[in-house]
Amino acid sequence: MGNIKIKRGVFDTKLELEHAGVKAGFPSPAEDYIHETLDFNRDYIRHPEASFYGDVEGDSMKDAGIFDGDRVIIDKAVEPRNGSIVVAFWNGEFTMKYLDLTHKSDGYIELRPANPNYPVFKVEAGDNFEVWGTVIHLIRTFETF
Repeated sequence: MGNIKIKRGVFDTKLELEHAGVKAGFPSPAEDYIHETLDFNRDYIRHPEASFYGDVEGDSMKDAGIFDGDRVIIDKAVEPRNGSIVVAFWNGEFTMKYLDLTHKSDGYIELRPANPNYPVFKVEAGDNFEVWGTVIHLIRTFETF
């Protein structure tokens, strides 16, 4: 069931970008002088003290576009809603699934995979369960160096 490894992030590095967008037409000579900065704190991280990386293992979220080897950014300060992708600690392991709150009035919630080959987990009162954080961003590496 465990399909994510949690890593503490240091969100204070800025990366210079030559061009912020990718254009399919002819470039403008004026764009040679544009230098923007990608700042993870400003652009992607709302709560640095509550943000973590997670390295995805497995294919239980593949139909959500999250694949084995991807990295996600998890924010523990973001309140999850019905349908949020969450990292949950359940019965001693971390797992990443959709949070389904539609059965809360019936006394349980569900953790739903985004792959029909995996079971839906029914979480009931008394289970060792905690929504650990909400997945807010996906990072994918296409080529290794």
